[in-house]
Amino acid sequence: MDFILTWVKHLTDMGVDNLLVGAMDTKLLEALYWKGIPVFDMGSHMSTIDVGWGSPTFHKMGREKVILIDSILPYGFELLMCDTDMVWLKDPLPYLARFPEADVLTSTDQVTPTVVDDRLDVWQQTGAAYNIGIFHWRPTESSKKLAREWKEMLLADDKIWDQNGFNDIVRRQLGPSVDEDSGLVYAYDGNLKLGLLPASIFCSGHTYFVQAIYQQLRLEPYAVHTTFQYAGTEGKRHRLREAKVFYDPPEYYDSPGGFLTFKPSIPKSLLLDGEHNIESHFTLINYQMKQIRTALAIASLLNRTLVMPPLWCRLDRLWFGHPGVLVGTLTRQPFICPLDHVFEVNVMLKEFPEEELGPKINFREYSFFENPLLPQQSHGLTVHLCQEGSQGCQVSNTTSRAGVLKFPKRGTEETFKTIFSSFKDVKVIQFSSMQDAFLGFADKKREEKFRNRMKRYVGIWCCVEDHTPGHIYYDMYWDEKPGWKPIPPQTPKEDHPPS
Repeated sequence: MDFILTWVKHLTDMGVDNLLVGAMDTKLLEALYWKGIPVFDMGSHMSTIDVGWGSPTFHKMGREKVILIDSILPYGFELLMCDTDMVWLKDPLPYLARFPEADVLTSTDQVTPTVVDDRLDVWQQTGAAYNIGIFHWRPTESSKKLAREWKEMLLADDKIWDQNGFNDIVRRQLGPSVDEDSGLVYAYDGNLKLGLLPASIFCSGHTYFVQAIYQQLRLEPYAVHTTFQYAGTEGKRHRLREAKVFYDPPEYYDSPGGFLTFKPSIPKSLLLDGEHNIESHFTLINYQMKQIRTALAIASLLNRTLVMPPLWCRLDRLWFGHPGVLVGTLTRQPFICPLDHVFEVNVMLKEFPEEELGPKINFREYSFFENPLLPQQSHGLTVHLCQEGSQGCQVSNTTSRAGVLKFPKRGTEETFKTIFSSFKDVKVIQFSSMQDAFLGFADKKREEKFRNRMKRYVGIWCCVEDHTPGHIYYDMYWDEKPGWKPIPPQTPKEDHPPS
């Protein structure tokens, strides 16, 4: 529901109101109707619960899309069909109008740029799948014929993924170019004129969140589709939040206990020195992970919501073996990577029994304080960690005139509770660092629950080339294991998250 509302708001804010949402079930239909959103019942009687990629329900949803295209085209309407896990950043209609000869314009999963401006991607250089999360149809005889055949193919075999079916049919014949200038290509039956929307501005989750091609080429993106990510629907939502393009209700921007944030203070050597390889990547991540672990503990202790720091990576994450970053892409090293590259965002948001994993720890995206939807915050409290015994460094709740509190490193639970109880009404507490900030929970049971929670929070890096399995598990408690090294599981028995 919130994805649909975000999708609609972006379009209506840019003056596009000729939109229509197809509701898969009556519950969603009613909810959208009462919000004044143009919606119709697709009559598919499906559930609004989250459907897993590749599940039977996922495939059924794909078929509904094809049936809809086949139904609408004969009425003579142009159709810009898109998934709701994408966001429009700029009105696409003027761009699409530049290619009046095109029967179909489709987005792709291309990750290496084939153009450096806003022309269509070069079809001869685009080897990646055509992605049907964003595609535009004109009601021509060729496109109607394609829609009909595609529908018949999917209805005849419920194991075919709609996108694979589309790619198979459209690529049945590919070439020659329609002309020298437009970038269109004859496809499908030799008559269909196809155009490939440039992946640099009709972005995938890789070209937008990892490479940020549009920034590097100084282009204005039209859309971002949350593909190439690793934490399901929660991961998609978090990525859009990181990009400040997701619309959350006002209560998201408030937290009853206030917010906690910190500066990760990463040494330049960890970011920039030496080769970008598995070892240097994990050294960088581990340095940040340890501080985030401490911050999560303090957030839990003080009942505050942690605003995550930006997470820096040296290597990309994919589903297959690769040399660190994909050859030919514009992935910078290092780069700010999405949280789901390292952390299991879906697990972090899950409700667990408190007796097993302790209290839930709320968190927000690293760009939270830059979001224009955030109400103006009053100046918070800045905490400078200091070495106990050094000048002015003692346990005290006295702040300087500038609102700075000096707080000794290696604080105990009791010290934290005593000092910070004076600042319960302060909305934002920012630590200068989390390095050696907290000694841990005094209650051994609470400490154990917290540790059990933390162990679930991190995922894998993927993947080493020429090794099966090729993934390497992140370990939240790497620093407690002398000689810890980032290596993939050597046997099937070792292939499990760290204990």
